[in-house]
Amino acid sequence: MTSAAAEQVSPKTLRKVIVAAAIGNFVEWFDFAVYGFLATTIAQQFFPSGDASVALLKTFAVFAVAFAFRPLGGIFFGMLGDRIGRKRTLAMTILLMAGATPLIGLLPTYAAIGVMAPVLLSLIRCAQGFSAGGEYAGACAYLMEHAPDDRRAWYGSFIPVSTFAAFASAAVVAYALEASLSAEAMGSWGWRLPFLIAAPLGLVGLYLRWRLDETPAFQAVTQQHAVAHSPLRDTFRDHGKAICCLGAFISLTTLSFYMFTTYFATYLQVAGGLGRATALLVSLIALIFAALICPLAGLYSDRVGRRMTVASACVLLIVVVYPAFLMASSGSFTASILGVLLLAIGAVLCNVVTAALLSETFPTRTRYTASAITYNMAYTLFGGTAPLMATWLISTTGSNLSPAFYLIAIALLALAGGLALRETSRISLHDIPTGNVSSSASKLIGLAK
Repeated sequence: MTSAAAEQVSPKTLRKVIVAAAIGNFVEWFDFAVYGFLATTIAQQFFPSGDASVALLKTFAVFAVAFAFRPLGGIFFGMLGDRIGRKRTLAMTILLMAGATPLIGLLPTYAAIGVMAPVLLSLIRCAQGFSAGGEYAGACAYLMEHAPDDRRAWYGSFIPVSTFAAFASAAVVAYALEASLSAEAMGSWGWRLPFLIAAPLGLVGLYLRWRLDETPAFQAVTQQHAVAHSPLRDTFRDHGKAICCLGAFISLTTLSFYMFTTYFATYLQVAGGLGRATALLVSLIALIFAALICPLAGLYSDRVGRRMTVASACVLLIVVVYPAFLMASSGSFTASILGVLLLAIGAVLCNVVTAALLSETFPTRTRYTASAITYNMAYTLFGGTAPLMATWLISTTGSNLSPAFYLIAIALLALAGGLALRETSRISLHDIPTGNVSSSASKLIGLAK
């Protein structure tokens, strides 16, 4: 089956594929965002302590546990997806996520069962992180393997749309609950509601995914009896260089994403002196803006190519990150919005081109495994540590602008890694050269060794 087969997928089917791929990603990120937004309430319910800061640290430690399990989930579901197919594997990931997330909303608190409450919370977060490890890369592969070659970034952009929409929805839900409920009601049952929402959403996603067919690319591989018997071994043997180069670029994707979605709300309060409600409103505006411009970033990437998009994203972030943080620390509502929107444009470009590169960089028989490993390792190393690194840099240097220089340093690393990849915007996903690193980059890597 050639790339023409992918182009013959009907627009109606492509719309169904977009919804089925995006809804699982939405559930995944909605849960992560809600947990962060309700961290102070969760801390009171599961980690009662005389010191509120200690309780909050324990809550975020459990948050970090989920990141630690993402690479394991990526390896497990990636290998499974390259053996039995994308459709069945993605049905498993959303089923696990949709089953685990509502359990948080049903958990007894520390007051009811004592130390077992935080233990059970940690176990559930592990299950969520494990399932999330197989979700994003698999959803990208499933969508990209249906999309026509010349519009993959545009179709793939709806995966990042669902990510930003999930964070925006979580912010709205958290703000609405805190604004409408008393502190007593919020602590008693209000905080449970967002987690329970995941159950019906997940079941809808499972239904949609189960009704769709396997991707044309994977069907072609199975017809040729070319399914990898050892996806993990084949991945590291044949694509180690590509994993390193793409991973270097995704480090900027994850860092810029968490800087403006998770950390910036805190930065606006600490450095800018804005109130919690105002900081949340600024973040919400930025998230909605990011979701709206994702398709435009996809169109741009399909027109100019992946390498030019990589260069544009890196250079843009290098140029705007310092003024963005400077405006955010000014204490001005208008300046804060402008600063976070500048940061959002670079983060969107990174996320959209990453969604395409995850599938275009690796061949069909090991695509799920290789992309899941690359994506989750980068997100664990640079995403989960982003708020911690930013806070540590400010406390160590005494400068509120030090996180901007950290992001610039990572952007330079990402630029080198991203430009070492081949141009892949028009290639067929059914015929990808092994390694997929430019010859010049291969020589440089060989010399470095």
